[in-house]
Amino acid sequence: MHAHTDSSGRHRIAERRGLRITLVLTAAILVAEVVGGYLSNSLALLADAGHMLTDVLAVGLAYLALGLAIRPPTESKTYGWYRLEVLAALVNGVTLVVMSLFIFWEAYERFFEPPEISTGTMLVVATIGLLANSLGLVFLSGHGGSLNMRGAYLHVLGDLLSSVAVVAGGLFMLLTGNYLVDPILSMLIGFIIIFGAYRLLRESVDVLLEAIPSGMELEEVGRAITEVEGVIGVHDLHIWSLTSGMNALSCHVEVRTTTLAESDTLLSRINELLRHQFSITHTTIQVESEDYRRSAPIHWDLRGEDKVQ
Repeated sequence: MHAHTDSSGRHRIAERRGLRITLVLTAAILVAEVVGGYLSNSLALLADAGHMLTDVLAVGLAYLALGLAIRPPTESKTYGWYRLEVLAALVNGVTLVVMSLFIFWEAYERFFEPPEISTGTMLVVATIGLLANSLGLVFLSGHGGSLNMRGAYLHVLGDLLSSVAVVAGGLFMLLTGNYLVDPILSMLIGFIIIFGAYRLLRESVDVLLEAIPSGMELEEVGRAITEVEGVIGVHDLHIWSLTSGMNALSCHVEVRTTTLAESDTLLSRINELLRHQFSITHTTIQVESEDYRRSAPIHWDLRGEDKVQ
């Protein structure tokens, strides 16, 4: 028997609206930094423009993935397109790592040859970027549950930190004429970004490998099911995530010989338990009597090996 609770489409529509606004802002900052970097001869602004280009692509990918994810399931894609969000998060994580490595390399080179910069133009453009990135984070805030949205959020956060570093570095260079602060701040930003990328990649891979959701214990869930009145055993228990915040479960529940109506009542109690205690909203539960369990000729264990009873 089967139970399923759909996530709210309105929430995903709101997420998509936030991504659309952020995409426009990020693209505008990219153009401004390319022009400003050229006029001021600022390598920092041009490098940050390259950073912004990866973010335009990343936020655009997240926007596209979310648009596909809200499409209804089809006969060939019975779960719909939810996993596209996870794939987009994975790609975002990879681009964050590449971007961090680029920042490290640029910072290393600037330690030895700090470029002379027209700090006035640099500060004006960097300040505009800082304000625009702050606005972008406001539009993305409150949507951090999805891996896809977290990936986009981390990209924009990286932009914001980069803008802060460029503004701070520009002020320092304007006052002291010392350009060494630029690579130091760049290295710090790179470490912050790569830490966020690691977490995003780890969680994305876990979802794609259908690992048990973070913070959930298989044994604890199985024990809770067996404590439901009428249940005498649970086996073939699997728990995974379709996408962020959409947990699924399948299992075989062994019960005492009972009627179909009693089985329906039992399933309702189990689903209510799973939904409220573990936030599992999609379940597929096979009910088996004691007699069936003893007479079944073949049973599949968690490794997929068939065993004769």
